Amino acid sequence: MTPVSALKGLGAATAILGSVLLALAGWTQSAHARDAHLKPWTGEATPELKLKDVDGNAHDLREYRGKVVLVNFWATWCEPCRNELPSIMQLRQHFAGKPFEVLAVDAGEGEAQVKKFLRTVPLSFPVLLDIDSTAMRDWKVRGLPVSFVVDASGHIRYSFLGELDWTDARTADEIGALLPDKAQTARP
Repeated sequence: MTPVSALKGLGAATAILGSVLLALAGWTQSAHARDAHLKPWTGEATPELKLKDVDGNAHDLREYRGKVVLVNFWATWCEPCRNELPSIMQLRQHFAGKPFEVLAVDAGEGEAQVKKFLRTVPLSFPVLLDIDSTAMRDWKVRGLPVSFVVDASGHIRYSFLGELDWTDARTADEIGALLPDKAQTARP
């Protein structure tokens, strides 16, 4: 049983304690992340991801086919999550104009709390709400932050648990190598 599945159906106090434990798991990973790199994916097939963003717009990962997508699970209360947001924004800027997108999946918080955070820290990519933690369970998220790099055909190619410096040249090169070339993305 995973920590997230163990939280299902339990009271609010237990859920909060579980969330703190998930954050600590991510924090311990982030201490080693300064020199860390993306891990090649050896897990199962890419789970479904269908969520609404903070503005109520629906997002379905399948609609991003043809783009490389960084799916980042995070929370406003998670310090390592907050710490890596600027480098994720820089990565998105680095790939501006290319078939690349970031989907930030807020883990289990309410819309009002996330919107309040975004007024202070505006993000330039979609922030999706996983209020009931269904996506976290489907993606087997066991700590925060956790990120998955999905290639243009919709397959997870890399993952990383903990805070990562997304501006690292090796990380950008690994993601850049997944981008479809212009001949492949041109539409007739």
